Amino acid sequence: MKYQRVYTVEGIILKRKAAGEADKILTIFTKQLGKVRIIAKGIRRIHSRRAGHVELFSRVIVTIHNHQFMDIMTEAQAVRHGSQFETDFTRMAYAYCMCELIDQLLPDRQEHADVFFLLANSLDGLLRENDPGVWQVSLGEFVHELLWRLGFLPSTRHISHESMQSYIEHITERKLRTWPLLRALRDD
Repeated sequence: MKYQRVYTVEGIILKRKAAGEADKILTIFTKQLGKVRIIAKGIRRIHSRRAGHVELFSRVIVTIHNHQFMDIMTEAQAVRHGSQFETDFTRMAYAYCMCELIDQLLPDRQEHADVFFLLANSLDGLLRENDPGVWQVSLGEFVHELLWRLGFLPSTRHISHESMQSYIEHITERKLRTWPLLRALRDD
């Protein structure tokens, strides 16, 4: 995407963290730019009209103002609200896992429209299905497809569900936080 002072992109909210008194730093995986980190000024205020549009896992259209230190979100409109995941803790854990994998495996500002649609379709599938067994199979398919598209796995190779965590941690050289949670939920 060519440099612009103000740009509008479609993305999925991967992470949010508090910044200052009323702001949040958002990590958004966009279709046009890849993974970007932006600041949402005033989003933590009670009367913020944009707060409901930037929940975790939300698919959003955001307008961003290019800034010297960190780009600033000026507008946000949800295409699909992330609050739909809040009705089921297990479903939310699978969504967290998918977003954590995207965040850890992709560098900043590297466009991957194919991976964007993989994540979007996988999150939509979590909302359509109500069976945790199907979610586990979907996660396995998501991991294989993601690793294949990013060049970390040949398309002819298959990794067992038990060895996925160690395989990914070997690539990223960091521990996955959500994988142990999914294992604990499956064991219950």
